[in-house]
Amino acid sequence: MSATAAGLSGWIEVRRQAVDDGLARFLPAEGDGPSAIREAMRYSVFAGGKRLRPLIALAAAEAVAARLHGDAEAAGTLALPAACALELIHTYSLVHDDLPAMDNDTMRRGRPTAHVVFGEGMAVLSGDGLLTEAFALLAKEPRSCAPLASDALNGRKLRTIAIVAAAAGMAGMVGGQVIDLKAAVRGAPALDASGLHDMHARKTGALIVASALAGAVMAGADDPLLDAMERYARQVGLAFQIVDDILDVEGASASLGKTAGKDAAAGKPTYPSLYGIEQSRHRAAACLEAALAALRAAGLEGQLPAIARWVVNRSN
Repeated sequence: MSATAAGLSGWIEVRRQAVDDGLARFLPAEGDGPSAIREAMRYSVFAGGKRLRPLIALAAAEAVAARLHGDAEAAGTLALPAACALELIHTYSLVHDDLPAMDNDTMRRGRPTAHVVFGEGMAVLSGDGLLTEAFALLAKEPRSCAPLASDALNGRKLRTIAIVAAAAGMAGMVGGQVIDLKAAVRGAPALDASGLHDMHARKTGALIVASALAGAVMAGADDPLLDAMERYARQVGLAFQIVDDILDVEGASASLGKTAGKDAAAGKPTYPSLYGIEQSRHRAAACLEAALAALRAAGLEGQLPAIARWVVNRSN
């Protein structure tokens, strides 16, 4: 998994390919279940996407290994199954978000959404399958990693499962979606700034934080390093959502890979609607500085700073 090209773009290219290869290997193979569900699951997983969450997991593992004077490549190998599981969970959330009962979107990652192609029932089941397979993967892989003792490896896996489950569940991503749904009901009170922040900290931020923590745990991070990683990832998650809201106003559907302007059309609160575009940009920049400060204080480097800058400066 060593990157030969210089800079973040070369690192991303190599890690994305590793994640895609891992997803192809870890997803159920032919004969493991009905072909219809396997096709629907793979359609959404391999539709493209930034792979941000698995990239953060791998970068966190490598940064922790470097900080502890360990083997960054071995740490990346340890974290790869968790990175792939996080992408499966993220993809499941997108499939369900796009359903008519939720955001009712017809385009995702530049192509028709799963329920448009396979029908609503199969889309629901494909999301269920992706979520379930993610936790099966977290439990099973990696099976061993010499010279790490099996008890130590199992302890890291168990802690990672707990982190990811909390982030994906009622207190995290699912809870954030509930807040979003309730806020969209006609006549419901509009979310204020605090409510908007809480919703996105759960709906978007929780899984980004879990990605950083999962990679760090699999690489053997101690509690002080995990605390720093959490502070970094919380700021990156908030910045990601702020920039996403800005792009929903300014971007085009073709470049975003999803329908632009839907939040405004639905009357949903966003950072630009509350603060305006320029103030929202300032808030994203402040998140970046806070994320970088958390890394500096803990002596964590690698690609994590560059990923934070990429999140803030992206155009899609």
